[in-house]
Amino acid sequence: MDRLKIAIIFGGCSEEHPVSVKSAGEVAKNLDLDKYEPFYIGITKNGVWQLCRYPEANWENGICPSVILSPDRSLQGLLVLEQGQYKTIPLDLVFPVLHGKFGEDGAVQGLLELSGIPYVGCDIPSSALCMDKSLAYIVAGNAGIATPKFRTVTAKEAIDAERLAYPVYVKPARSGSSFGVTKVCRQEELLSAVAIASQYDSKVLIEEAVIGTEVGCAIFGNDLDLMAGEVDQIRLSHGFFRIHQENEPEKGSENSTLIVPADISPQARSRVQETAKAIYRALGCKGLARVDMFLKEDGEVILNEVNTLPGMTSYSRFPRMMAAAGLPFAEVIDRLVSLALQGKTGALSQHLL
Repeated sequence: MDRLKIAIIFGGCSEEHPVSVKSAGEVAKNLDLDKYEPFYIGITKNGVWQLCRYPEANWENGICPSVILSPDRSLQGLLVLEQGQYKTIPLDLVFPVLHGKFGEDGAVQGLLELSGIPYVGCDIPSSALCMDKSLAYIVAGNAGIATPKFRTVTAKEAIDAERLAYPVYVKPARSGSSFGVTKVCRQEELLSAVAIASQYDSKVLIEEAVIGTEVGCAIFGNDLDLMAGEVDQIRLSHGFFRIHQENEPEKGSENSTLIVPADISPQARSRVQETAKAIYRALGCKGLARVDMFLKEDGEVILNEVNTLPGMTSYSRFPRMMAAAGLPFAEVIDRLVSLALQGKTGALSQHLL
């Protein structure tokens, strides 16, 4: 049986480059090499694409030939530069293990659509929509889903700080993780927080601080056929959740503990899972996403954000939630591949069933 030729793309130009490398390493560890023939494409922080041996720390120090993912649908594969000439490698699938800008915002998805190669995860519109928190709130709100009250500003815009009800969160509207996010408790702190967020995006979100338990739910599937992982819960000792605030995040966040399954009632658990599915559908997600929400004391569930390519590291929430639901990471990968290949005649039956 021929193995599926899969390109794992990682690294990238966003602030989440190091996390992406670790996520790709975890995917690599859990790939069934009897089913898949992997090709690891590392993108440097400067945007250079290279074909490397394995996604690991200091991968760029090895001998990595330059590589291009061809947008030409007649090729559907890679062009690898070796000894002044390009050789071609056909691909069956691409798994873009990229977080943040240029990975989750529709940019690489656009290239993959041009190439005609099936790929894991959300398409262009849903990726772009979920990346922009303000647009995600608008669409979800129109679908009847509760969202925080918010407004958007630019760095140069005059803001009437006296009219805001504090505390508020100031964050880049289109950026991954918690980079550039500040909790503002007094109006004199607002302009500084906007300046910090503006370092990551020209569009800045100011939103109300929702009082409630931070919960998340891993979702994968397409259309109406969705599976929800176990719900997790973030228990804070102080401040707000920032998993990537440490140099070694795999050792855990200094101010929070992740609890899987969440310490909530069965009724609340079911409500969170169903709300996560409703958000996933409303925003047009495909393949997978991690939906982050707030669970208030009265039982109301409020959208926080949607990560269309969540972390896949050993300490990341998505694989932990799926494992708690009875799906080991290797099986999650198999199912994501199957979802990406749906509609390709014979591909599933030949390679995965």
